[in-house]
Amino acid sequence: MKVKELPLSIYTAFRLRSLSQAKLHSTAAPRIPVIVSLTTIEARLAVVDLVIRSLLRQSVSPKKILLWVHESLMNSLPTKLTELQGKHFEIRSTHLHSSHKKLIHSIKLFPGKAIVTCDDDLMYRPNWLNLIYNESLSYPQHIIANQTRTITKDALGSYLPYVQWPVNQATKNNGMNILPIGAEGVLYPPGSLDPRFENEKLFMELAPKADDLWFKSMSLLQGTACRLAANRYKNAIPIMGSQKSSLKHINIKKDYNTAQWQQLVSFFELDIEPKRI
Repeated sequence: MKVKELPLSIYTAFRLRSLSQAKLHSTAAPRIPVIVSLTTIEARLAVVDLVIRSLLRQSVSPKKILLWVHESLMNSLPTKLTELQGKHFEIRSTHLHSSHKKLIHSIKLFPGKAIVTCDDDLMYRPNWLNLIYNESLSYPQHIIANQTRTITKDALGSYLPYVQWPVNQATKNNGMNILPIGAEGVLYPPGSLDPRFENEKLFMELAPKADDLWFKSMSLLQGTACRLAANRYKNAIPIMGSQKSSLKHINIKKDYNTAQWQQLVSFFELDIEPKRI
């Protein structure tokens, strides 16, 4: 987290926690037919209520907000989180430790609904859900993301390392080379992933720490295009101290994403023609 982000983070956290439960659950916001789904880890249990509060205060109201928590943590949930449960928000347990759980369980529970995933270390601005949902109305068959990378090959046709894939390039051609990044929010329409999306044995073998890459491979196998949202407004607000435990430190800084992508490409024989440089 950058030093310049601290004042806004502190102010937003204070403002969200000052809202009563009655205020949070008495929203008159229009309902939209989507499910918001996320997961969390033990290190963020003390702050994930801020994420939920920001989701409950959106300008539009989803059908449900689901938080997936490993079953071993269910008896350790703080009251400030559990007391937020109600008509629009529910906490569910899972045996999975990996971050893949933020999407796969919700798809199985609501197979006919669009699922919007988000992260557990950001406070989302009030118009966040409305913007990504409205964009999906124009591209109902596409996966829409507020943050992306463009899968890129060199002149010889070999994939460049993950860290060299450009960030937030506008969708070009058929969008098959666009990789949605989960942090700022991704909307998955019904049926956008190959049925093997829930194959625990496979994703733990091929991409155990890269759910974004796993879901990208599943969208490729299904023939689903991805695109960068055109109307993203402002970035979500980081929660102070929440980024100390992050897959980013492992996957990007140690370049594990490159290895996991190569494993997925080899196993599924993924055949796309990303932009070459």
